[in-house]
Amino acid sequence: MPVRAVVAIVAVLLVAVQVVRNAMVSALAPVNPTTASKAWSGHPASQISLGMTEIARATRARRQVPQWAFDDIASAATKSPLAPEPFLVRGVQEGLSGNTALAQRAFEAAQWRDPRSLPAAYFLAYRYFRSNNVTGGLREVGALARLSPDGGTAAIPYLAQYAVNPANWPALRSLFATSPQLEHPLLITLASNMKTVPAALALGNPRESGNQPWLANVVSSLINAGDYSKALSVWQRMAGAGARSTSLIHDADFRDSASPPPFNWLLTSSTVGLAERQRGQLHVLFYGDEDGTLASQLLLLPAGSYKLALRLSGDAARAHGLTWAIWCDKAPQALSAVTLDVAAARGWQFTVPAGCQAQWLRLSGVSADVPQQVDVSIGALTLVMEPSGA
Repeated sequence: MPVRAVVAIVAVLLVAVQVVRNAMVSALAPVNPTTASKAWSGHPASQISLGMTEIARATRARRQVPQWAFDDIASAATKSPLAPEPFLVRGVQEGLSGNTALAQRAFEAAQWRDPRSLPAAYFLAYRYFRSNNVTGGLREVGALARLSPDGGTAAIPYLAQYAVNPANWPALRSLFATSPQLEHPLLITLASNMKTVPAALALGNPRESGNQPWLANVVSSLINAGDYSKALSVWQRMAGAGARSTSLIHDADFRDSASPPPFNWLLTSSTVGLAERQRGQLHVLFYGDEDGTLASQLLLLPAGSYKLALRLSGDAARAHGLTWAIWCDKAPQALSAVTLDVAAARGWQFTVPAGCQAQWLRLSGVSADVPQQVDVSIGALTLVMEPSGA
């Protein structure tokens, strides 16, 4: 065989070995940087992976990152100028040093090299928000929403900060139009803080109703803040047609299972017992082993005197193990209480004092020395305000 042919074959084999070696290192680097480094210590993929792994380990251990890790990544940048990782690391370094302009340029360079880089989008969103570039920040959040498996929810805290300012609401509405998966997570966060409840109500779809988690959070925040009338208004939006009751107790006939608490019944199924709607009655099974609430509802009764009446069926002889009580919201003790058998026999009268804007009506089981199971049904429940002086 001619020498020229032999040289050509050897050259082809060397190139093939180099290609296989390069592919092997590129494949190993992200999952096993140490092995990749042994296979080809100077390969940019192994340098980047080994350097970034060491940075992560040092950060987790709260120790200083060794200089060789930064040097390896910088060396890789010269060998692989299209790799985004060296620029991400450079951006973090510059940011920690206070060189925010250089940090931003480094992150932009990383994103230019890999438009699908999640870290680049995250760091740029952070930088833009910190520099009050809301448009740029929201653009990067939109990128995060499109690229990340969690829909970009890591950026929700930054969005919540900017939602406080009404001037930013139009930009956020535009973001929802392009990245709708961000809308409900942000609304839930905003609705959980009374300071940002106005933003949640302004940014939420006004036609949205039903048992939406963010609306439930709005109701809870308003109740915690003592704004009961506003909480009732939002709850009525959730309940829709089910909120049209004019009685002092909502769902007194125990048929509305669609409207959510707290202005409708919250019924319990637990180790205490079971409370459930059953053919227009409240079926209650109290196990008798431990105390606990089985049914509750938040009322907005004006100050005055009231009388509650009901019809009882089932094991009425043991109904003394169940108790009705009325509590002012956030009060440490009940205003009044009565056992279920007494309430069924002659009704229950109680008074709501001035200053008690909202009240919890609770049906609870009270255990005895010798546990006794109670199985009863409550129907024909009525609550009326008695005339003054009665």
